[in-house]
Amino acid sequence: MSQKSTPSVSGVPLSSIFELADAPVYVYDAAIIERQVRRLQNAFASVPMRIMYACKALTNINILRLMKELGTGLDTVSIQEVQLGLYAGFAPSEILFTPNMVSYEEIKEAVKLGVIINIDTIGVLEQFGHEFGNTVPVCLRVNPHIMAGGNERISTGHIDSKFGISIHQLRHVERIVASHAIHVNGLHMHTGSDILDAEVFLQGAEILLETAERFADVKFLDFGSGFKVPYKPDDVETNIEELGAKLSVRIVEFNSGREHPIEVWFEPGKFLVSESGTFLTKVNVVKQTTATVFVGVDSGLNHLIRPTLYNAYHHITNLSNPDGTPRIYTVVGYICETDTFGWDRKLPEVRVGDIIAFQNAGAYGVMMASNYNSRYRPAEILIRNGKAELIRRAETFSDLLSAQIELVNV
Repeated sequence: MSQKSTPSVSGVPLSSIFELADAPVYVYDAAIIERQVRRLQNAFASVPMRIMYACKALTNINILRLMKELGTGLDTVSIQEVQLGLYAGFAPSEILFTPNMVSYEEIKEAVKLGVIINIDTIGVLEQFGHEFGNTVPVCLRVNPHIMAGGNERISTGHIDSKFGISIHQLRHVERIVASHAIHVNGLHMHTGSDILDAEVFLQGAEILLETAERFADVKFLDFGSGFKVPYKPDDVETNIEELGAKLSVRIVEFNSGREHPIEVWFEPGKFLVSESGTFLTKVNVVKQTTATVFVGVDSGLNHLIRPTLYNAYHHITNLSNPDGTPRIYTVVGYICETDTFGWDRKLPEVRVGDIIAFQNAGAYGVMMASNYNSRYRPAEILIRNGKAELIRRAETFSDLLSAQIELVNV
């Protein structure tokens, strides 16, 4: 390692980080989260716009409170996320509840909590209208039948998707709304994740704008998110500034003929937190076989499942030996499954004990973590104003047993 380089994450030395928690550990940079929030706000400065952070990406209570400080609302998909949002200090009017395939009882619980209700099923809409009539406004999630997204598992707006009410069913929706006097205050769509082309959003915008003409009381249009973030060095990403410029022109035009301007909502998750996260692991084994040199780290799909689940790419670096001779490795985990983080990656020479970092680990990393193989879930650290703070401790053996009930005489 060069004498000039001190291993660090976001300017904080690894030694300071490991004083708080050993590897494996997730580390988040608050400055990057703020940068992403401000970037989206600036791109749509010419229209009324609201960011609803899709908190399924990362719900640590400290991250939620950071979002609150930065002026976002929350997009939630479960009653537990709603409760976390309220606990973090968000007002009910700042929380959108967008469930899918949940029980009707969960929706009624969200109504009691006073949050904004988003409905994506005709049967649920009919039941909701029968019970609440015009006393509780609703947002409608529309399926625009646009195939978009970087992976079939994260494409949500196509014709075979389980999400949303088909645009071809809108006449039926209108009948239900009229018969129950339902107050429709918003329209929503989400076509998928890792969308690169701004035209996808513009195409969806036209669908939502046309649909808005059917409902007189619509106050906001929620375009979801799905912005692509860069995973590799020199990778492409959604041009937020271009999208903001093009979509804003259309929204200004639409609002020019309205007494009350429609708000534009976005619900980014990955866009706001992905680049902020670095997942740190330690090398357990360097193993050469007849065909491959494996780097085995003290983690696996139990901590970061995205490469296995989505074939997701995470850039991998050797923080301990950045100036070492480059070699080709396959980086794998310690789970009793094929849990490969990356095939044939060029890394500076890796040694046992080195710290291996996975970039873009802020979204859906720890949230998808599990206790598979009875392993502990890792700690989380937040870097803010140059200081690292522990925001979740690593689990211990007692955590594995905490919810279990030991039977007598078994």
